[in-house]
Amino acid sequence: MKAIGIMQGRLVPRYQGRYQAFPAGYWSAEFHIARELGFQHIEFILDHGTEALNPLMSTSGIQELKTVISESGVNVKSICADYFMQAPFHSEHGSKSVSVLKTLIRNSAQIGVTDIVIPCVDQSSMKTPADQKQVTNSIAACLPDAEAANININFETDLAPKPFRDFLKGFQSNAIKVNYDSGNSASLGYRPNEEFEMYGEYVSDVHVKDRVFGGGSVELGTGHTQFDEFFGCLKAIGFKGLINLQASRADQYRDETTRVTRQLEFTRRYVERYLEGQP
Repeated sequence: MKAIGIMQGRLVPRYQGRYQAFPAGYWSAEFHIARELGFQHIEFILDHGTEALNPLMSTSGIQELKTVISESGVNVKSICADYFMQAPFHSEHGSKSVSVLKTLIRNSAQIGVTDIVIPCVDQSSMKTPADQKQVTNSIAACLPDAEAANININFETDLAPKPFRDFLKGFQSNAIKVNYDSGNSASLGYRPNEEFEMYGEYVSDVHVKDRVFGGGSVELGTGHTQFDEFFGCLKAIGFKGLINLQASRADQYRDETTRVTRQLEFTRRYVERYLEGQP
């Protein structure tokens, strides 16, 4: 059966009370919990402000990660680089962010990472053509490194389907891909069929999430995400990429495992129905 992963931090107490964050100081414990619950991989997070504490950013940290991966049997195949939400490429942090991405590519290649997600949403949203051009130029400077390491650079944006496709086509590299977030699309009022028609061939990994239109995350199956349409689109493109659960969290940590288990089973039913037999 196709492997399913989970976003880092969802199986341990919230770091500093944040909904999504790299759990500095206790990140390794999550790998063993993930194994017990049936997850095959964890999408690691790189945050701005805790990057010095993140094992992805140092030689010793990479060695520690290799040990944890080996002991738990849970891999790290993708990275959600939330760092670039706080330090967007189209900002005064641009040159530093290029350096950070180059280091991230070099180090993550050592643990078999295949996809790095670059979020261009909320405070890092590309609002103007000038923003898009600056992001394009910054990422282009990192593409030789990504191509050499066989790592995809996956954009997650709030652009409408056609403008997003046009942005992607501005790159001349097979390493440029898309992270498709089912909940974010539902919140923005985008339909999977329309999006996949525009850029489905670029989709390399997905975040399974449910949101209400114009609102926040809710438990899978209770919001406006069109899951049959979404997974039908994945089947139509012969999707072989990564599936990561980025679904809603419980209010209290004591309830987190129960909710995660329900949402994992929800996701498995759709994977079995639409993607059975995919590696």
